[in-house]
Amino acid sequence: MILVYLLIGILAAILGALPLGASNIAVINTTLKENAKKAFKIAITAGMAEVILSYYALHCNMIIADFFNHNIWVQVIVVMLLFIIGTFLFFKKQSKKHTKKRRITQSKYATGFFLGILNPPVLIYWVIAFGIINNNDIMLSLQSSFSVLFLFFFGVYLGKLLTLYFYSQFSILIKKKVQNITLVINRVTGVLLVVIAFIQAVKLYAI
Repeated sequence: MILVYLLIGILAAILGALPLGASNIAVINTTLKENAKKAFKIAITAGMAEVILSYYALHCNMIIADFFNHNIWVQVIVVMLLFIIGTFLFFKKQSKKHTKKRRITQSKYATGFFLGILNPPVLIYWVIAFGIINNNDIMLSLQSSFSVLFLFFFGVYLGKLLTLYFYSQFSILIKKKVQNITLVINRVTGVLLVVIAFIQAVKLYAI
C-alpha cells in the first residue's frame, strides 16, 4: 500500500511537467541545437529542483497560496517576462557565430537547477496538488513517516525526469524531419511563450 505514494508522486510530477515551461523548453532547445546527452543533464538537476519546490510547498502550502493571492505583481512580472522572451525568440534571426557559446552551454546542470527552482507557477501547482491529494483520503504531510515521504519525493523526481526525457526524445524525431531547425524551434518556442503569457494574463484579469 505504501507504494501508492510513489505512484502518486510520479503522476503528480508528470501532470505538472507536461505543460511547456522553462525546463521543458531548455531541454527541447538543447536536444535540437546540441544533443540529448547534454539535455539529460538539464533534466537531472531540474528534477532535483522539482523535489525542493514540492517539499517547500508541502511545508508551507497555505502561506504560499496567500502570498500569490495577495501579491498579484509577482504574477504580472512573470507574464511580462514570458511575453518579452517569447517575442524576442520569435523575431530573433539565426546566427552563424558559435565562438562564444561554449562557456554558456557547459554548465547544463546549473541551467537545469536554476530554471527549475526559479519557477513560481510550479510552486503554485504543488500547493494545489497537495490540496487535491489530501482531499482524497490520502494524507501527506511532513509528519508522515520517512518511508512515505521518501517514496513520494522519489516519485516526484522520477516523474519530472521521465517527462523531460520524453520531450528530449520527441525533439530528436522532429530534428530528423525538419530543415533549419534552430530558426523553427526559436519561432515555435516564442509563440508558445507568448501564448502562455496571454493565458496567464487572462487568468489575472479574471481574478
